[in-house]
Amino acid sequence: MECTLGQIVSQRKLSKSLLKHGNTAGKSSITVIAEELSGNDDYVELAFNARKLDDKDFFSKSDPFLEIFRMNDDATQQLVHRTEVVMNNLSPAWKSFKVSVNSLCSGDPDRRLKCIVWDWDSNGKHDFIGEFTSTFKEMRGAMEGKQVQWECINPKYKAKKKNYKNSGTVILNLCKIHKMHSFLDYIMGGCQIQFTVAIDFTASNGDPRNSCSLHYIHPYQPNEYLKALVAVGEICQDYDSDKMFPAFGFGARIPPEYTVSHDFAINFNEDNPECAGIQGVVEAYQSCLPKLQLYGPTNIAPIIQKVAKSASEETNTKEASQYFILLILTDGVITDMADTREAIVHASHLPMSVIIVGVGNADFSDMQMLDGDDGILRSPKGEPVLRDIVQFVPFRNFKHASPAALAKSVLAEVPNQVVDYYNGKGIKPKCSSEMYDSSRTLAP
Repeated sequence: MECTLGQIVSQRKLSKSLLKHGNTAGKSSITVIAEELSGNDDYVELAFNARKLDDKDFFSKSDPFLEIFRMNDDATQQLVHRTEVVMNNLSPAWKSFKVSVNSLCSGDPDRRLKCIVWDWDSNGKHDFIGEFTSTFKEMRGAMEGKQVQWECINPKYKAKKKNYKNSGTVILNLCKIHKMHSFLDYIMGGCQIQFTVAIDFTASNGDPRNSCSLHYIHPYQPNEYLKALVAVGEICQDYDSDKMFPAFGFGARIPPEYTVSHDFAINFNEDNPECAGIQGVVEAYQSCLPKLQLYGPTNIAPIIQKVAKSASEETNTKEASQYFILLILTDGVITDMADTREAIVHASHLPMSVIIVGVGNADFSDMQMLDGDDGILRSPKGEPVLRDIVQFVPFRNFKHASPAALAKSVLAEVPNQVVDYYNGKGIKPKCSSEMYDSSRTLAP
């Protein structure tokens, strides 16, 4: 089934047939219900245990698990969390779990929550032990070491048995709120985005003097490298106070010895590879081109490692002061895929993101693998990335679009990558900006 977000939001409850191949309607339908959430990204950690639950098994004790449901506006219920099963135990202690406040109660602390305790059976026909209702507001009573408890009631037993008390007690002994900070909280708290550019000068780009070359400098028309650089760089520079950008090249023979380098400063000043503003990068690029011999191979691991070194020095500060973005502009398939995967897995533990823009018409299928959207990227030794830090975009998809559209696509994942890194490390913004309305977009 396909629909727009607008259709769902305007109808609040949208039911449509599920279409089979060939767009024929089957017998089944799907219903999407929309509720507006208050802007709260916090997580809550809860830990439940129970005492003296009813025994439902003949030859052993019950195998209890707990389900928590959020009651929706239309009286339907939505499963929020199901605990693990604790075998053969009438007084189980379930593992603590984290759930977003939005999932738990749609950001409304007074919304009813229904909690059901079941006795697990291997055939899937679990036996009902009892239930109780609560609210997030009530659960918050278990903060700071206190406990909240509820009688677990089986309505059938309660109706039939005169002296029925309960089917056990459920106790909440931990309720801890984890504050989730937004991208804007970090930026307004003084976190700087350190933007680095790396440009592919391999021979496959074509001789820059030839008008067919991807590096051809046309007097009136910027080439794809320049278009991509300016579109992305102009937005990143707004988040960088000194507006000084290190710019590197790879895959060329460089003067004076004309040895191949995969991480040379395009201003040929290795001690200070920074250029003043995006315009400074453009000028350094244009003036270095005639001095280089385009060569190969296309190795990008050295430049990722170079930025990772700076990012790893930043981790010693233990605060959110600098986050590194590496923009790699390349025309083709990279030759050091194993080393690149290794470098990205290492970098995923650091405050950095890698954006790769594919220029020209090469086959970029290998690049899609680095962008972990369709599976988890692993190093050659099998170590998975800690978080997805690579975004790959082929420039040809945006050839006729505005620079803003390219920048938006390229930078779409960066805010969440920044937030994931700092929240994952438990690092708060340097100075809080509660008075600002937090927004999640990094856009022109």
